[in-house]
Amino acid sequence: MPPSVIGTTYAGAKGPMFWLALRTGVLTVLTLGFYRFWAKTRLRRYYWSAIRPGGTPLEYVGDPLEKLLGFLVAVVFMAFYIGVVNLLLMYFSFALLKGNAAAYVLSFIGLAPIIFFAQYRARRYILARTRWRGIRFGLEPGAWGYSWRAMVHWGVAILSLGLLWPLTTLWLEKYRASRTYFGSERFTQSGRRGLLFGAMKHVYYPLILSLVAGGMAAAFDNPAWAAFGFLTLPWFIYGLAYWKAESFKRMTEAKRLGAIGFETAPRPWRIMGIYALGGMLINLVLSGFVLFAVMLITLAAGVSDFENADLSDFTELGILLGPGIALLYFGVFLAYRAMVHAWITLPLAAHFAQVTRLIDAQGLMDITQRDRDAFAEAEGFADALDVGAAI
Repeated sequence: MPPSVIGTTYAGAKGPMFWLALRTGVLTVLTLGFYRFWAKTRLRRYYWSAIRPGGTPLEYVGDPLEKLLGFLVAVVFMAFYIGVVNLLLMYFSFALLKGNAAAYVLSFIGLAPIIFFAQYRARRYILARTRWRGIRFGLEPGAWGYSWRAMVHWGVAILSLGLLWPLTTLWLEKYRASRTYFGSERFTQSGRRGLLFGAMKHVYYPLILSLVAGGMAAAFDNPAWAAFGFLTLPWFIYGLAYWKAESFKRMTEAKRLGAIGFETAPRPWRIMGIYALGGMLINLVLSGFVLFAVMLITLAAGVSDFENADLSDFTELGILLGPGIALLYFGVFLAYRAMVHAWITLPLAAHFAQVTRLIDAQGLMDITQRDRDAFAEAEGFADALDVGAAI
């Protein structure tokens, strides 16, 4: 029988993650993008297996071929939808409004429901291919219901200039969580409408102060007020980390899986530290890499004074070394992707996993297996639109 409280350990390491992300990135480039579905599968399997509630790792059993076939089907649909809709909108925009600005706006609005639809479908596939203790997760069909609700809630958040974003976040999470299963047991997401507003307080306060400072600077023509407004920026950055940590805590502890509850305590300063240290290391490595490449090109061109060099000095060399320069160009992006995984994404996953516990976990013994969700389309729409299909 499981203990009443189950903690979570994390077994991932930065070095193996870096080389895995770099290898899969290189193979993706060499195959002109076709390996991306296998790359994503391998990365997810690493992340999932590193998260170990009660010492038992999660399993990701997604099939890369499912992703590829789903992507091809989605591309055909999207090509038809976007092509026909955009042509009609462009025609009416020019015919009625004598310009294309309205067509672009309407085209984006017309694509937004498909984006939210794709995000929900991607989540359904990921959950359907995730297991723990041999039990499958699952998400009920409901992509179109999520899509129109997301349109409404995002519209409310935009009209409120972002002030109601906590309410939008909670509403949409309630819709998703209420349709999520672990085996035979359904998740529930409780919480009053004001649950997440407190998590945004360190975003609201610096914004209010910066607006006040801007108004005072304009009214009294005093640059000291403008300087005071800039000083609120560090507080705002902390507020974003606080929102990430506190909103996760509040929503997680308001979730239930039958009789099973959750506790978590992510730390805003830890999140800020991960982003700050990871970002600094990435910038240092990429800056050194670019500087080294420039020095090599300069030496190869026989230029001793780079600042006063003539562009013609590099013309012939550029033609000769074009393929090498292209490889360097892709190398920068591949290295950046690998470093983001190793120094930002993985430490964040480790932190959130390690501070999360299951409470009253004896109820796990009553959960039985659920039927496999075939869902062969996989994440096709999310991959085609490049939304909602990240790790």
